[in-house]
Parts: sequence; structure tokens; C-alpha cells
Amino acid sequence: MRPAFHFGRQCLRQKPLKLFNPLARRERVFSFAVRLRKPFWPPPKPSRGQTVVWSLLSPAAFVAISEEDTEDGKTPEEHMLEVSRAEIAKEVPDEIHGLKRTWRRLCVLVDAVVIEPLATAFRFLHLVVIFVPVIVTMPVIWIGGKCKDRDNERSGTLWWYSFLVHSMERAGPAFIKLGQWAASRSDIFPQEMCNTMSSLHSNAPAHSLRYTKQTIMKAFDGRPFEDIFDEFQEKPLGVGAIAQVYKAKLKPHLTASGDSDLDTGKPNMRQRVRKNVDVLVKSTPQRKTSPYVAIKVLHPKVERLVRRDLRIMGFFAAILNAIPTIEWLSLPDEVAQFGEMMRLQLDLRIESANLTMFRKKFKDRTTAWFPFPYSENTTRQVLIEEFASGIPLAAFLEDGGGVFQKEIADEGLDAFLHMLLIDNFVHADLHPGNIMVRFYKPEQISLPMGRHKQSDSTAHSIDVTEEVLQQLRPHRHQPEAWKAQLEEIDKEGYRPQLIFIDTGLVTALNATNRKNFLDLFKAIAEFDGYRAGRLMVERCRQPEAVIDQEIFALKMQHLVLGVKSRTFALGNIKIGDVLNEVLSMVRAHHVRMEGDFVNVVISILLLEGIGRHLDPNLDLFKSALPILRQLGAQGGGKTLIKSAREGDFSMLRIWVGLEGRRFLQASAEQVDACVKYDQLSPNI
Repeated sequence: MRPAFHFGRQCLRQKPLKLFNPLARRERVFSFAVRLRKPFWPPPKPSRGQTVVWSLLSPAAFVAISEEDTEDGKTPEEHMLEVSRAEIAKEVPDEIHGLKRTWRRLCVLVDAVVIEPLATAFRFLHLVVIFVPVIVTMPVIWIGGKCKDRDNERSGTLWWYSFLVHSMERAGPAFIKLGQWAASRSDIFPQEMCNTMSSLHSNAPAHSLRYTKQTIMKAFDGRPFEDIFDEFQEKPLGVGAIAQVYKAKLKPHLTASGDSDLDTGKPNMRQRVRKNVDVLVKSTPQRKTSPYVAIKVLHPKVERLVRRDLRIMGFFAAILNAIPTIEWLSLPDEVAQFGEMMRLQLDLRIESANLTMFRKKFKDRTTAWFPFPYSENTTRQVLIEEFASGIPLAAFLEDGGGVFQKEIADEGLDAFLHMLLIDNFVHADLHPGNIMVRFYKPEQISLPMGRHKQSDSTAHSIDVTEEVLQQLRPHRHQPEAWKAQLEEIDKEGYRPQLIFIDTGLVTALNATNRKNFLDLFKAIAEFDGYRAGRLMVERCRQPEAVIDQEIFALKMQHLVLGVKSRTFALGNIKIGDVLNEVLSMVRAHHVRMEGDFVNVVISILLLEGIGRHLDPNLDLFKSALPILRQLGAQGGGKTLIKSAREGDFSMLRIWVGLEGRRFLQASAEQVDACVKYDQLSPNI
């Protein structure tokens, strides 16, 4: 036991990783202190010149932080995380004096020096029992025949991957999240290992209903539970690694009316005209906030458990990094990045702020939408948001999209390209389970005349979403009946809309990564694959660790030239296949890309795969053309003119090229139609 205790102390002393400072970042929750019932103490006083008021750290304050224009090169997520950690970093509040202050200081010291090392040591022993069999059975990966349909991996390797996944499920929330994160890093791990890791799911038991009710009542300022909800489903909708989700119906006086978080006052004539034009040229959904809400509640003490696991991961990452053959993986950096991702999900106010940011950016778009967050009642441990009534996109992938399949694919791709190219604020967990499809009746033209002015309020509009979904649900797993019902819904005038949920993780490229992304984009736009390969090597994390830099650049040139030879058949090129080949080369040549950059690539892979499943003729380049037009129109086209004057014609070149390709394709289609229907020389 003594060596384990010293190991726990050693984990706490891991300074090179800078993951945690045990005294400066100590939660004030002690099992032996009866008086310390509050999970978090009052926040610290603001430092001089600080723009954010620490005592008002509501989701609205996090939104203000994310919108703040700083020049430190950090992303909005990094700023929000810094503030979140600083809020709980204070040891003892300044308001406490005398013996009580001394007692609190003693509690913090005992917790840091005795309790945490002991708890970390016991946790280490638990993980040893789980993972030693995984290490012992590792030689199995060289046994068995190769499976051609499984990336040429041996049968023993595939068994070992499954055994590893099962062990990680037993190890708890941090390791489940680690496996899910590893599944997205095909630039580091073998593709088949990533595929196996993607099946990881939590077997965590649900925490007690009593704890849930107490946490929710605190979020509503101590209001009795019966005065908050008309209905509350006591069985969780889902139990995840770090939280569980419930469905409930709020009391009418607590329900939000319309998009109250986006109200900008009474619309003027210009806004009314634009709205009517939008209704004429495209279907615009009527937005009405549902009284039903989804409530996400963090598991008790999950933050402490995750913190201990991260310390243990950091300790072993530092040891493994000393091995010459795997130093290119830069494991301490990866653990630090994974730790940042975990801590973002342990403060639900950040997810609420992300929802608000997405809603602001998409308020004038019709392609997709995000649930309404109840920011006033959202805390670090509780997130309350509008319940997204809809059918998971996975159902449409399984049973088919019918008459709506092209529309759903185009809307999803358009929403993603807006996030990536216009907003630089990308949903980082876009899988079919986090995308819901609802149906709506398009808005009508608003023509206020004289005294009988039409109200803009959505209070009296009818929410038909659930009514339509009830027509579809009985036909699940019956593709023909499902598609027939979709045709009936289409005839009734309903249109589909995508709802994105679970916005806890967002990718925003910082100034350096965005510059690297745009430089790489320009090199590929000019079909200069060799330069693109050199850029990837020069700007990766460890250029000196790259194997055969020249060969990597030549492979990129060969890949890009293959795309160039099919310029007018780009719609037939599967971008996913191209990016998978790039990731395979990156892995083989040890090119360590930034995590945010890889997240963007993985998101493109996922979205294009989903889109092509619904619509095999999906053309990513054609979908990108309106976005490029919007980029060119921003600032009256000054951005493109400025870059052209500086000698950079890459953006202009790809825009003109795509416009020309579309014009030629349209011309060819029109001529073909004229010949087909005998319109060039009709018989009279």
C-alpha cells in the first residue's frame, strides 16, 4: 500500500504536464466536513482591468467571453475554460475570517496532502486490475490470419481491440471518453482500431433521483420541485459517462415564448420585406419553443474521479514519451488536449453558451436549428434546454429518406459549411445520433395592412412536430411503408428541418491553425500538392519526427493531381476517400497534426458519408459554391480584391473555376434536355 500511496503523491507532482495544481485547483467538497455542503465556493474578485464580472458567471457571461475580441490567439472555448477553472481555483473565500478561515485552510491542506494521494493510489490499483490483462494479452495481435475486409488486420488484433474496448468501458467515464476521443484520431491510430473504439458506450449506473431533484431545485433558486414541472419522467432518457438526461414539461409560467434569446425588438420595414422574400424563395419554418425540456445532470463527484484519472494518464504519458519509437505521438500533449476536452464537458454552462452562439449565428438561416437553452436556470451541474422533438437522422439512414433524402443531405452539408467557412464555430460531435429531423409548416407571407396588423408572435402558432412524428414512428424498420408515409407528409406541405443537439464540444480554429488551414486550402486550390505536403510537414507539431518528408510531399502531389484530372467530375469524387488517404499517409509518415485541424477533417468525413448515404449524387463542391459567394460578398468583395492585389489569386481562382464548372454543367444539361425532348427542331 505504501508504494501506491507514493505513486499517488507522484501523480500530484506532475508539473511538466501542467494538468492540475492540487492546491490552487481544489474543489471544496470534503466527505469528513459536515459544514461544507456547497459544491462550489463564491468566485474570486476580478483582477484589475478584467472585463468579465466573476460573480456573474452565468451562461450569458460565457457568451460574452466567447464573443470578446482578443488578440492572444486563443479560441472562445479556451477562454471559457480558463474562466470556468479560475472560478473554482480559490482556496478560501476572502469573506471568511478568524478560526473558520483557519479551519477551511486546514481542510484544503489535508485534502491535498492526504486524501487526494490516497484516493489516487486506490484508483491506480483499480486500474491496474483492469488493464494488466490487456497488456499481458498484447502478443495476440500477431496471431491469426489477415482479414481483407477489416483493413487487412489479423484476427488476433481484432480480438485484442474488442478486449481493450471492454476494459475501457469497465474503467469509468474518463476512459470511455478517452476511447471515444481516440476513435476520432485516425491520424494516430489504425483505422480498424478507431472503428472498434467508436462502438464504446457507457455502462455507468444512473445516480439517484433524490440527487437529481436536489440539484435541479438549486438551479431554480430553491423552488419546490412540484412548482417547477407539470410532468417529469423519473426514468432517465439516457445515462452517459459523465451525466444523465431526463425529459420534463415546465410549468406554463416558466416556459419560454418564442425565440426570446434572439429578440432584437420590433422589426422595421426592411426586415419585414427581407423576411417575406425569404418566405417566397425558400421554405421558412415557424419557430415555437416547446414546453418540454431536456435536463442534463452531472453525476455526483464525477469531476474528482475524472481529475484523478487524468493525473494517472499524465503520469504514464510522461513515462511512455521517453521511449524513442513512440515519442512522435507526443503523448503528454495528447493527454493535456484530452483533459481540456473533458473539463469543457464538466461545466454545463459552456454547453449552454455554445447553444446560444449557434442560435445567434443561424437565426437568419433555415438549414438547421438548435434547441432553446434556459440560461437563467443552467448551472455548472445542470443544463436545461428545449427538448428537441424529432426522429434521429440514423432512422433516415436506415430506412431511407424517401422524397426528402436530397433535401436533408443538402441542408446538413450547407449547415456544416457555414459553420466551417463562415462562422469558424463547428459542432465537434456530429454523428447521426446528435442530428434530429423534425417537420414543420412553412411560414406565411406577413402583409400588415391598416389597423389589422398581423402579429409576429409565435404564441398562437401551432406546433405540429409531434403530430407528424406520430405518423412516422409506427413505420420504423419498414422501409417501404416508411417512404410511403414520407410521401404523404410531403403532399400535406410539410418540410424537414435538422436540429443539432449535444453542443458540449465545439471546434474553433485559433489564428495560427486557421492561417495554416487557409494556406493549405490555397495550395490545394492551385492543385499544388507538393507545396501542400511541404506545408503539412513544416507546420506540424514535430517536423523533425516526420519520416521521409520528400516522399510524403510527392504522395500528396500524386493525390492532388488525381483530383485535378477529374475537375469537371468532382461530384463523383468522394472527398471522404481522399481525406482517408491523407490521414493514412499522415499516420504512416508520423506527421503530427493539430487536434482541432483533425477534428475538422473528421467532421467533413462524417458529414460527407452521411450525405452520400442519403443522396449518392451529393456534390460537396457544388454545395460549397454559395458559401464561397457569401465569402466573396462579405465587405463588398473587399477581401477578395485585397488578396488579389497582394498577389494571392487562389480563392478567386477556385471561385471562378467552380462557377465555370457549374455553368458548363448546366449548359450541357440544358442541351441534353433539348435533344431528349426534341426542342431544338420540333416537329410541326
